[in-house]
Amino acid sequence: MYPFRILGMALSSLPVGVVLAQQQDSIASWVLLLFTGLLWPQLALWRSWRSRDPDRTERQNLLIDSAIAGLWVPLMHFNLLPSALIATLAVVDKINTGIRGLWLRSLPGMLGAIVLGGVLTGFAFAPATSMPVIIACMPILLIHTVAVSLNGYRLVRRVHYQNQRLDELSRTDPLTGLDNRRQWEEHAQRVLERRHTGLGPATLVMVDIDSFKAANDGRGHAVGDDVLRGVAAVLRDCIGDHGHAVRYGGDEFALALEVDEPRALAIAESIRRQVGALSFVAAPGLHCTVSLGVATASAGMSLRRWMVAADTALYNAKDAGRNRVATPIRDDGADPSATAPVRDGTCEAAR
Repeated sequence: MYPFRILGMALSSLPVGVVLAQQQDSIASWVLLLFTGLLWPQLALWRSWRSRDPDRTERQNLLIDSAIAGLWVPLMHFNLLPSALIATLAVVDKINTGIRGLWLRSLPGMLGAIVLGGVLTGFAFAPATSMPVIIACMPILLIHTVAVSLNGYRLVRRVHYQNQRLDELSRTDPLTGLDNRRQWEEHAQRVLERRHTGLGPATLVMVDIDSFKAANDGRGHAVGDDVLRGVAAVLRDCIGDHGHAVRYGGDEFALALEVDEPRALAIAESIRRQVGALSFVAAPGLHCTVSLGVATASAGMSLRRWMVAADTALYNAKDAGRNRVATPIRDDGADPSATAPVRDGTCEAAR
């Protein structure tokens, strides 16, 4: 508030000073003008700094602003242009604060100050505005209006940015930055529909960090968060623009990919290798592995059935020793896509 208060008060002092000069007013009026234009903004700032409740104090300062504006209307003998301009800007400033009803609460103080000033001046009435006064009003019309408009634009841009951030946060997991479950399921459904209409393949990959709970409990939740972020980064890097990833829950992730099964298996194997190579500054010697289940969507398959198939493949990988990629076992019991582990299949400190 301080920059706009000192700007508004200083610029308003120009037409007021010209009117006082034309009226050949007393020294008391000039002292009051000096207080209004230069000292009051500093006093208002000091009051807010010293207050235990700066917000409440600043609201009081805003009401005092309006009372001061109202007081100058009769002191200028109701000179039309500067009186209307200063009173209007006082009301507009209250509206621009965004504080509900503040401009209405400022009106009684403004009207009371007008009456008080009228009593002091005997309600002298000289509404004619001379050319020098009109010229003195130009800076406040131009500079103050542009300054308020720029500030409003800045606030609008800030709100727009914050809304964008809120929209992003509503669609992503705050820890990993991956899609949240609702956002991901919408994407997975679109991928599945493309498969059903013959527009492209669809493969689902379920990813689970092996023995994550033991590492999380043993190393601490901060290290556990580092592991989750590290795995999420690997997923983003490996899938590229082929699909979307989600932190499905706890230490489990899911990928909806617009690729066929061979390509999905290659991506899954790349994820497995890169996760195994991760290192963590806060936990030297910690090695993590993941198990992955890959399921290609078939014609007419629902999203639920697709996820069950990928979940089944994931459990096949875990049952086979973890740290591997697997697909759902066929009717003949074969699982040709399972890969051999390269480590012991746990997320624990290497010995």
